[in-house]
Amino acid sequence: MGSASPSRRALVRTSVRPTPDRPPAGGTSRHAGRRLRGRPPPSQEAHVTEPRSRTDLDAPAPDVPARGWFARPSLEVARDLLGASITHRTPEGSVTVRLTEVEAYAGEHDPGSHAFRGRSERNRAMFGEPGHLYVYRHLGLHHCVNVVCGPVGSASAVLLRAGEVTDGVELARARRLAAGVCDSDRQIARGPARLAVALGLDLAHYGLDVSDEAGDVVVHRDVRTLRPAIATGPRVGVSGDGGDASVYPWRLWLTGDPTVSAYRPATRRTR
Repeated sequence: MGSASPSRRALVRTSVRPTPDRPPAGGTSRHAGRRLRGRPPPSQEAHVTEPRSRTDLDAPAPDVPARGWFARPSLEVARDLLGASITHRTPEGSVTVRLTEVEAYAGEHDPGSHAFRGRSERNRAMFGEPGHLYVYRHLGLHHCVNVVCGPVGSASAVLLRAGEVTDGVELARARRLAAGVCDSDRQIARGPARLAVALGLDLAHYGLDVSDEAGDVVVHRDVRTLRPAIATGPRVGVSGDGGDASVYPWRLWLTGDPTVSAYRPATRRTR
C-alpha cells in the first residue's frame, strides 16, 4: 500500500451470521466443553471452511473499516480480519502486513482472555471503544498486538498472530534481524511477537485507533480479493478451559499459507 493513506469507501454488507460473543452455556465450568470420546487431540484438530463466495467480490470494499465494523463479536471480526492488512507509518518508512492468522477472545466470559478476571490497568483498553489497539508484553519479553472489538465494555479482542509483509519488507526485515534471527522473509511476521517487531509496535502504541485512516496505524481490507479457505483450531499457549478446542476453536488461519505459525500446546495458562 505504501505510505499513502487508504481511502474510505462505503461499508460492505456481509453475509456472516452474527455469533454471540460468549462461550456456550456452561463454558466457564471446569467440566464444560469436555471433548467427545474418539475426537483427535487439539494439536491435530482443525476445521476448514470454504473460500468466500465470489458474490462478495462484486460489492464495494472499505479500505479502512469504520469503528462500527469492529463493534461485532470477536469471532466474527477475527474471520473478517484474515486477508486484511495492518499498516504502520513511521519516519523510518511504512510497513504493511497481510494477516494470515488470528485468535479471538471474548472478554470476561472467556477463561482464556486477559479480561476473564475483570478490568485492570493492563487490560483497560479491552473495555473501551472497538477499533483500538490492546498491546501487552508476554512474559515481560515480547509484545503482542490485539484489536479491540465488540460493544464498549465487552472486553473482546482479536490477537494478530501472523502475516505476510507486503510493503516495507526491507524495513521489517531489518527490525527482525536487530531483534534476533530471521531465516527467510516468510518468517518476518510468523508469530505474534515477530509481527509486532516487524510492524514496529510496542506499548507506546497502546490504545491507538486503527479505524482512523489518517492515523499512524491503520487496518485496511479489500473484500474484492478472493480469500483462501479458513481453518480453525485451538488457541496457542492457552491451557485449562480456555484451551479446550471443543469449546474454543478460536484460532483461525488461511489454509496452506506459509506464514502461519506452528501450533504449540500450553502447559500452563499464559495469556
